[in-house]
Amino acid sequence: MHPGLSRALPTLLAGAATAAVFGAATAQVSPDVESERQEYISWLTSAPTSPLAAIAQQPIGTGLTLGPPEADIPLERVAEHRVTQQGTRLQLHSPAGDRSLARGIPFRLDGYTLTADGPAGRAVLTVFGRSQRGKPPRHYARRPDLVFVGPLLPAVSRQRVRVLGVDGIEVDAAEAGTVLLPVGATKVRLTVRRLPAASGEESELEIFFRDATNGHGTYPAGRFVSLVPSGPGRYRLDFNRARNPFCAYSSAYPCPAPWRGNVIPMAIEAGEQYIGGGLDASSPEGP
Repeated sequence: MHPGLSRALPTLLAGAATAAVFGAATAQVSPDVESERQEYISWLTSAPTSPLAAIAQQPIGTGLTLGPPEADIPLERVAEHRVTQQGTRLQLHSPAGDRSLARGIPFRLDGYTLTADGPAGRAVLTVFGRSQRGKPPRHYARRPDLVFVGPLLPAVSRQRVRVLGVDGIEVDAAEAGTVLLPVGATKVRLTVRRLPAASGEESELEIFFRDATNGHGTYPAGRFVSLVPSGPGRYRLDFNRARNPFCAYSSAYPCPAPWRGNVIPMAIEAGEQYIGGGLDASSPEGP
């Protein structure tokens, strides 16, 4: 880590002029962080829909074929099937007949697990193989000095922006505002967006960020961290909970482009590390 980071990041800046700046949280890192990490690793290494088991992800478009070698997604020993979408309706057409698919609910197909998800008209099909193929993550040691509390500054514009979520599925994210972090003698402004779940439910406020560890211990394209409410007008940003996009675990997923301006010039040695297996970094500039 840069020699000044551990001193600079947790500094509480005094005075009314700095009221909008995040400061160090007075509490230690939550003990839940370690149990969350273990549960996540357990899910990654055992769940049938783990990104470590993903072998393909494609937009359904006007229809997507599965099975034979000439299909859009070839699958060994699977007869031809077709997945279609019409508005919010998703269907699987098979030799045995047709059936509706529920968004985000896994279904089995001759030994494979599949999910169909995403906004109406832009649904995506993800196919998972019979076993996990990639590497589970490692994590940095917990860092109490990389936990911050502060306000969410209002967004200049309430426009919606299409971005890729953690799972590689395109969603319409709402501009939620920005946060200011003290880094050395400067303040870093990070954009916060609300990314709806592919099923339509709202997720936590999210920050997709880059820092000096990218490509040197963490995923080259960047990482996500949630902004969590912490009392009236206050939010908690815990870099110990920073996590990789799913493209870090399988090249089946497209990789989110870094959000323009969300760059921390110092090394944030907290949260998930990267030990290989996914895609290379996307373009350094995003929407």
